[in-house]
Amino acid sequence: MTSQIRAAVLNNYGELAQHLGLNPARLLHQVGLSAAMIAQTDSRISADAVVELLEISASESHCPSFGLRLAEVRQLSDFGAISLLLPHLQTLRDALHTTMKYRHLMNDALIMHIEDAGKVVVIREEVVTGASRPSRQATEFAIGVLYRLCGALLGSHWHPVSVNFTHGAPPDLQLHKRIFNCKIEFGADFNGIVCPAADLDFPNPNADPAMAKYAETFISSLPGSKQQPFAQEVRQAIYLFLPMGHANIEQISQALGMNVRTLQRRLEDSGDSFSDLINDVRRNLVLHYMENPNYSLGRISDMLGYSVASSFTRWFSSQFGVSPARWRAEHGAFKN
Repeated sequence: MTSQIRAAVLNNYGELAQHLGLNPARLLHQVGLSAAMIAQTDSRISADAVVELLEISASESHCPSFGLRLAEVRQLSDFGAISLLLPHLQTLRDALHTTMKYRHLMNDALIMHIEDAGKVVVIREEVVTGASRPSRQATEFAIGVLYRLCGALLGSHWHPVSVNFTHGAPPDLQLHKRIFNCKIEFGADFNGIVCPAADLDFPNPNADPAMAKYAETFISSLPGSKQQPFAQEVRQAIYLFLPMGHANIEQISQALGMNVRTLQRRLEDSGDSFSDLINDVRRNLVLHYMENPNYSLGRISDMLGYSVASSFTRWFSSQFGVSPARWRAEHGAFKN
């Protein structure tokens, strides 16, 4: 089953596409969507189709920041029913945990992890779909929306340290600097935002526990998407934790709130295995990393969980038929 996303994610897509000289109807049709489908904002559409649509739109419009331009006009109301709850929660940390709790109502393909690191917090966010395709535009859209959400909830108390992208910088950073009022890091080890821990835990003066309880009761009663396959949940967890060095089966089991035997049994019931899933994620991630000339092969080896570079080389050669260095030479990325 493909990941699903609320059609509201494409609010204003048609206007932006036309402004940049594109034919939105043709592009929507090309990925299996239509204007009628996205007009029903609470309906569910394919996340794979949205990712592909944003990449095609960026390419044909020669606008490498297409996804971020779309994020610039997002409003809290675009989150749907959950927007009734978020403003009444005690802290931004509560709001972020709530968005992930109810992500099945918004976007099955979006995963987030909050990592406390002393006085700062790392908010990692990734877009994980079933296809191995570039997702630069969807990633910038997701980070842009997250950044704007935090600003909408915290106002002047939002003081991000940096916004981080694993991909390289676009030729023109004007839009990024306008949206992100902080340091912007490209070629980073993760996609997400670093901010002071105090920001996440700053008391919301507008918090209303009674309204929050009422809103959550309503949201909990809403029909959501079908439960995604367990193997996809595991795959998404691996995708998120692998670059952090926390993707062995014990750590993933813990992250999903179960023991190793339970995880293995549930995967076996669906004909999957943990080793196959982690190999699939590595194949997906390595191509994104290899295409970024700012990543050395040693750094890529570390990010994929290989403590010895020769092990990474053997694995890559077995998967793609050539050594990593040869692959880069053939694809025009020469940093080793």
